[in-house]
Amino acid sequence: MESFSIDEVFLDMTGTSLIYPDPIQTAHEIKDKIKNELGFTVNVGISTNKLLAKMASDFEKPDKVHTLFPNEIPVKMWPLPVRDLLFLGKASEKKLTEAGMYTIGDMAHARETEIQVLLGKKAGHQLYRYACGIDDSPVKAQPDEAKGFSVETTFNDDIVSVEQVLPILLEQCDIVTTRMRRKGKKCTSVSVTFRTLDFKNKSHQTTLSNATNTTDEIYKHAKKLFTESWKGEPLRLIGVALTNLTDESFEQLSLFEDNEKKERKRKLDATMDAIRQKFGNDKITRASIMNSNSGIARKARAQMKNEDEKPE
Repeated sequence: MESFSIDEVFLDMTGTSLIYPDPIQTAHEIKDKIKNELGFTVNVGISTNKLLAKMASDFEKPDKVHTLFPNEIPVKMWPLPVRDLLFLGKASEKKLTEAGMYTIGDMAHARETEIQVLLGKKAGHQLYRYACGIDDSPVKAQPDEAKGFSVETTFNDDIVSVEQVLPILLEQCDIVTTRMRRKGKKCTSVSVTFRTLDFKNKSHQTTLSNATNTTDEIYKHAKKLFTESWKGEPLRLIGVALTNLTDESFEQLSLFEDNEKKERKRKLDATMDAIRQKFGNDKITRASIMNSNSGIARKARAQMKNEDEKPE
């Protein structure tokens, strides 16, 4: 099994045909057992690769089993609009439709070089293969080691003041640093991304002189990045990312910093981490963000819970 998101998983049935000879029947059994024992519905997609199985699972909902085998692609997948192709975003959709490609079938019947001219060489190659139903990525029982930790929040109402942003940034920094510490990592790069009403993303990054995993230190850099780069335009999305990870345990002490204060903050983080591990991710939070936009981090905290429950 490979976890794909908080509520999605791939299951590789290779080699089980003697026990489960009919994959469609097996999918119905899984779906019905989840509904009867856990009380909620799921969709199940079946195919020969992860891409097609995922596309099938997004067909008509709820509580359904769908197939999308290679011979079914022309009928079930190619008539769909390009925006329904896995990992194809709004910007790519706009470029494709402006070029006269409205369906996944239009993409599949175009030349790969045409797609690459529109979407870039790497993305064009990947999305062209997907449009043709090609995906040779394996189902991974163990996830790849994280190259970074990030969280983004999209808002229904415009964010128009620094006073609105800072509690959100602090909560996001709290979330990503908690996840990073649980993996025994530190970072040397912090970036902040925000999206304006015209759907343009702006990202700003800084490199740290020393690797860190302290929430307050990460927040200090994130706050500085944001206040220096934001020009006051209304925002719809804000995100924080930590990259350039290391598992180094040592730290270069500075003569110009209050090292005792840093140690107190490190102990505070450790205490909060211990409480969350024992009682749940939502059982303790910082007072300064208690009255912020409540629930902005539910998905991220659910992801932490999902990571906690995975076997090592």
